Amino acid sequence: MKRYFLLGFLFIGFYSTAQTWSGEVAQVFYNKCTQCHHQGGGAPFSLMTYQEASPMAAAIAQAVNDNVMPPWPPDNTYQQYLHTRSMSATEKNTVLNWIVSNTPEGNASQTPPPPIYSNNTILGAGDLTIQMPTYMSKATSMADDYVCFAIPTNLTQNRIIKAVEVIPGNPDIVHHALVYYDPTSAEVSDTVGGNCASPSNSNTKLITGFTPGASPMILPSVSPLKMGITIGAGSQIYLNMHYPDGSYGLFDSTKVIFHFYPIGTTGVRQITASPVIGDYMFALPPNQLTTLAEQYPPGTSGVPVDLSVISVFPHMHLLGKSIKSYATGPANDTIKFINIPHWDFHWQDFYYFTQLKHLPAGYTIKGEAVYDNTAQNPHNPNSPPQMVTIGYNTTDEMFIIYFHYMLYQAGDENYDLAALTSASLSEYPIGDIGSVLCYPNPMDDNGAIISLNEPIDIKSMIYIYDVQGNLIRRLNHSNIYNDTAVFWDGTNENGAQVRAGLYYVSAKANNKMMAGKLIKR
Repeated sequence: MKRYFLLGFLFIGFYSTAQTWSGEVAQVFYNKCTQCHHQGGGAPFSLMTYQEASPMAAAIAQAVNDNVMPPWPPDNTYQQYLHTRSMSATEKNTVLNWIVSNTPEGNASQTPPPPIYSNNTILGAGDLTIQMPTYMSKATSMADDYVCFAIPTNLTQNRIIKAVEVIPGNPDIVHHALVYYDPTSAEVSDTVGGNCASPSNSNTKLITGFTPGASPMILPSVSPLKMGITIGAGSQIYLNMHYPDGSYGLFDSTKVIFHFYPIGTTGVRQITASPVIGDYMFALPPNQLTTLAEQYPPGTSGVPVDLSVISVFPHMHLLGKSIKSYATGPANDTIKFINIPHWDFHWQDFYYFTQLKHLPAGYTIKGEAVYDNTAQNPHNPNSPPQMVTIGYNTTDEMFIIYFHYMLYQAGDENYDLAALTSASLSEYPIGDIGSVLCYPNPMDDNGAIISLNEPIDIKSMIYIYDVQGNLIRRLNHSNIYNDTAVFWDGTNENGAQVRAGLYYVSAKANNKMMAGKLIKR
């Protein structure tokens, strides 16, 4: 019945001229789906081509109509974040109209060149690589596998982190990875019981995390804002890995690549990541909804100093229904951090704000969470429902909200974090990824010549993407420089100069696909 209702709804709402894959639909998939759904991208199948996407039409229609895909749990009307994956109404209608019209391909030769994805690394080799030993998942149908690895950094002096990139050894089975800094090397590896999900020492601090589709943690590292996390000599990286049901017997060797500021760099502002909100002594009775609420600090005085809040990371398990965090001031005004009205355990991340949030001294940080321990919860691991308490297994529960933050300085709230993060990408190596040559590279506001070494005609398409796979600019024969090259003036589709950062060139000319990298300084 649900399927017929859905199809009826679609036919009523989307009866206009059919969209085609080559004409409109492929670009929506490129913008919103393929960051995960490409070969080696962490999703169970690729959606990069018409041949891959069209057989999945029924499942795609259900997921898009129910707002399950693309996965983006936060409420964008509550707060704005970098790297949002949510579809606009126009994008959603384009996909559903195409499916109702029996997924026409259109003119295959006019399909736009796709984004370029690197399944190895976006930022390059880095200054320190930490890799866990090859490990076989021991997850069962009764319990997921949580294991921890304590790995020496072998650093002989303090270094300041400016970026961290997690590269899963087996993207199909890495549900998440949490990267901690252990300054005293107190932690030990734990791969025996399958329930190691957090450090044993209070001095061990979280740096960042990884979930499928997540971007590297890239901190602003160019003037006027440099942020970083210092790690010291004799320290360890403590890596917490989660392997879900269905992964038993499969192997993984995830690595973490750290990029440091040059030794002697000054003016770097230290950031901290910690579970500011948490409840570690609760129980959820069966057959009822339970609401938990916590605040920091627990008294009435509020936080002791002004802070700049960078990101938020809420965490629950399968009984989670909704979670929210905000701060209130002495006059009962509110600073909004995050609202997830429909919790999904499988999609968790650090959500970075588009601008730093000023948290004045005297404000109180609050968290609210609702749990559904009833038979109506389709994710309830127990049938019938049972009493559930706090614990590290997926079938237990947790209520934690992490934040990245630093001491406030006047004007922090005016920084554009998207622009600063993009500009910081120019500090990382370009590398060679294909046959497209760009000169000069790096480029400035004067633009660059993009050479394809293939004849360019009216059918040629040269697209510029950012590292998230977002389309920045379409180029073609009208931007001709010579018979085999075009000129890009560094502007986006709206005519504005793009931010400093790393960009990919994806091109189709003379019936050939080609790609390259370009940095804008």
